[in-house]
Amino acid sequence: MLAVADIARARDIAGNVPDPEIPVVTIADLGILRDVQLQGDKIEVTIIPTYSGCPAMNVIAQDIETALHQGGFADVQIRLLQSPAWTTDFISEEGKEKLKRYGIAPPQKGSEHPSCPQCGSARTEKISQFGSTACKALWRCMSCREPFDYFKCL
Repeated sequence: MLAVADIARARDIAGNVPDPEIPVVTIADLGILRDVQLQGDKIEVTIIPTYSGCPAMNVIAQDIETALHQGGFADVQIRLLQSPAWTTDFISEEGKEKLKRYGIAPPQKGSEHPSCPQCGSARTEKISQFGSTACKALWRCMSCREPFDYFKCL
């Protein structure tokens, strides 16, 4: 029989699963992991996609299940919620710092031009509404001339 202490361990294991598209951040950093509950002998993990139809959600669900099985949890259920909709407000401060160190400008509300994650300049221009994934746009710094992805504010 699983105990309440197992929930914290399961949350830690699930929360440390890396995002398959941006492996420097975890699903907890991005706010994709919404809940971990104990349902009898089953661990139930609730996740939400960063946007409707995100192709990474199947991989994330499989990675969570694998990590929990390896952590000793035999019965795992993954729930995918569509509501409430994910927003960039769910990204933790640590997650934003990890994105920046990786070269992706984290979401910056109220700013028309994201700061360059390489040099910090706000002299940037949008190259394309879509970057390496649909949740990012491609920008270029006018100071250091480096292109970079910008995590769109949602």
